[in-house]
Amino acid sequence: MKLSDFDFHLPEDRIATRPASPRSSARLLVANGDAVSDAHVFDLPDWLQPGDRLVLNDTRVIPARLIGRRRRNSAQGPVSAAIEATLLDPQADGTWAALIKPLKKVKLGEEITFSDDLSATLDRVEDGQAYLRFNLTGEDFDTALEQAGAMPLPPYIAAKRPADEQDKTDYQTIWARNSGAVAAPTASLHFDQALMQALAARGVTISHVTLHVGAGTFLPVKVEDVTTHKMHAEWGKVSAAAVEEIRATKAAGGRVIPVGTTALRLIESAARSGQIEPWEGDTDIFIYPGFEFHVTDALMTNFHLPKSTLLMLVSALMGQDRMRDVYAHAIEQKYRFFSYGDASLLIP
Repeated sequence: MKLSDFDFHLPEDRIATRPASPRSSARLLVANGDAVSDAHVFDLPDWLQPGDRLVLNDTRVIPARLIGRRRRNSAQGPVSAAIEATLLDPQADGTWAALIKPLKKVKLGEEITFSDDLSATLDRVEDGQAYLRFNLTGEDFDTALEQAGAMPLPPYIAAKRPADEQDKTDYQTIWARNSGAVAAPTASLHFDQALMQALAARGVTISHVTLHVGAGTFLPVKVEDVTTHKMHAEWGKVSAAAVEEIRATKAAGGRVIPVGTTALRLIESAARSGQIEPWEGDTDIFIYPGFEFHVTDALMTNFHLPKSTLLMLVSALMGQDRMRDVYAHAIEQKYRFFSYGDASLLIP
């Protein structure tokens, strides 16, 4: 299995830089067995059956991108430098792993000021990875970060425009509640209250799990033999209540359909024994063709980057040839791609 097997050409104008409005008006490509249908996300209840269960990731994206200044005294007098920090994940010692640009302009122990309330010192650098210690913790930190930070838009959007206040709403699901992600579970961004009510009326049930999506989700695969790729780890939790709901759905003959690759990776991490169990911890599960699914019956997801682990995941579920056809149809029909783009419902 080669990396080139997962490549395709995507015209630049198919990359969405803003989401559809309202959310559920985005288009929905339905790949059901051998058939492909064009619909909209608000049609989702028509493609599901009473007794089906959607599994939703309730992580909350933090405004992890910070712009600050480092000040110091020099022989020429006070000098300062602009510093950009993108928070990655909190550490057990109270620091935050962060991407800092330019890292070489910050000395150990030096303070970076992000706002009147929020500042941090460079605690250490290990293997090229910076760790920041902030002046605030807990709710005080959350409040200050909300004021000072911007949403960490994916690189392919950030290259086209800066994040703004609208992204603080657009890049967050309506059910987000557990803070910790630096990237959104983007398939879930299509859901609004009207769609949730229509799903409930259809008899579709919901379970919540938590996976804090990390910036590693955007890391490119650099090895030609994809089986040797090492996945980034992300923290997740599947509660005992969610497990019971999923098991009950299976027992009653309903389908379990994760919304997004993050929810899928998490429930399959919790089911490596063959049956889903309560689970909490870091997962670096890598799903590519040949993977044995134990829980997932179908998947709702956006359209993914060429040569990405997420394209490998959907190819594992549907088959490589099938996904090539699906993506060719999506490009021909001018679907919008990536985080703010349209959605697909993949039913093997």
